[in-house]
Amino acid sequence: MSSKPPALDVEDVLARARETFDIEAAAVLGLKTRIGQSFADAVNKVLDVRGRVVVMGMGKSGHVGRKIAATLASTGTPAMFVHPAEASHGDLGMIKAVDLVLAISNSGESDELAAILPVVKRQGVPLIAITGGKDSMLARHADIVLDSGVEKEACPLNLAPTASTTAQMAMGDALAVALLDARGFGAEDFARSHPGGALGRKLLTHVSDVMRSGDSVPRVVPEASLSELMREMSRKGLGATAITEGERPVGIFTDGDLRRLVESGADLRALTAADVMHRNPRTLRVEALAAEAAELMEQHRITSVLVVDAGGELVGALSINDLMRAKVI
Repeated sequence: MSSKPPALDVEDVLARARETFDIEAAAVLGLKTRIGQSFADAVNKVLDVRGRVVVMGMGKSGHVGRKIAATLASTGTPAMFVHPAEASHGDLGMIKAVDLVLAISNSGESDELAAILPVVKRQGVPLIAITGGKDSMLARHADIVLDSGVEKEACPLNLAPTASTTAQMAMGDALAVALLDARGFGAEDFARSHPGGALGRKLLTHVSDVMRSGDSVPRVVPEASLSELMREMSRKGLGATAITEGERPVGIFTDGDLRRLVESGADLRALTAADVMHRNPRTLRVEALAAEAAELMEQHRITSVLVVDAGGELVGALSINDLMRAKVI
């Protein structure tokens, strides 16, 4: 019968966690004092590349490399990850003379990298190294070395890559952000790389993509009776109706207006759309972003808005529910 593990000492567990945070934070902050001209040279070297940044690394450095490649690619720098061991068995053909290799190794003495770097160099491919081994094999081969060395790992045995991989990750992020800024990569560029994400939806979805159009847009003329107006609202299910003269919206009437009208005790039978509408309704241009519609509704505490073209003619309508279905809000 196996014995139960000893009860956890909560304070000891928390102390170890806090020590890990301190060690890894110190590792990252230590990078600030060691970057200089070589970092700027690395940024310029990547900006000059006509192909892709090929990120390589073994073990935990490889896991970090995959993340760095993904971050570069999503922020305007074409990049991919190639496993060094697979490169020795055919994947080296994926690297072209127009590319740049970003190799990551804490010690700088990875056998798998050592086997392929001479071939990479013979192709004339530039090599940037992120390594803690300033005098290592990798550093000697590299055109530019970014020092990611740490004083110690967070692992109490000083063996498992912990602080060193955190430092590598931070160095890669710093490189990606510096490149993003140098390229003038903006929020819309980011959204195009993330069309499925929340930011992509906000920055790439236009009013025309989510609005109701054609016969789905409730509308009546100013002379319409209140009962006609209410039937149009009910049929179209927007919660509001446009009042138009020709194709131009001159007013709007909403569910909220109807409730307030009933509470006022007015004689509803004698009223027309012109009597009850809000004149000069708030409108949005058809080419506006859906996020602008959300902002307009929030700012003015309204739940629907009319959509017009460049000539001011009604072409659609949009409700807050339409924006929610499109996941803009």
